[in-house]
Order: sequence, then C-alpha cells, then structure tokens
Amino acid sequence: MCSLNAENSTQNGNTQGKGLNDGILFLLAIPYLAAAGLGLLWYKKFRTSKLNKSQEKIL
Repeated sequence: MCSLNAENSTQNGNTQGKGLNDGILFLLAIPYLAAAGLGLLWYKKFRTSKLNKSQEKIL
C-alpha cells in the first residue's frame, strides 16, 4: 500500500517518493557498510598476527 501511494505520487510530479526511495537505500546500505568494516578489521588483525608468527620463526 505504501509503495502504491509513493508510485502514484511520483507520477503526479510529487518528489516525496524519491525521498522515500533514498531513505530506504540509506537504511539498506548501513548494515553492509558495518559488515564490511568489521570484515576489514578482522582481516587486518588476522594478517598482522600471521605476519608476526612468520617473523618469529625467522628470528
């Protein structure tokens, strides 16, 4: 029902539907960005610990 109203309002020249779509995309992007950030932090931590172990073997 909400999507039908938003679609009809954009066809009549109203820009509220565009704002609604932008808000949905913003809310959808936040979890993906958070997961990517956590993955990057995990990767860096895993990589540095692996490099430290290989350096200890050389010494």
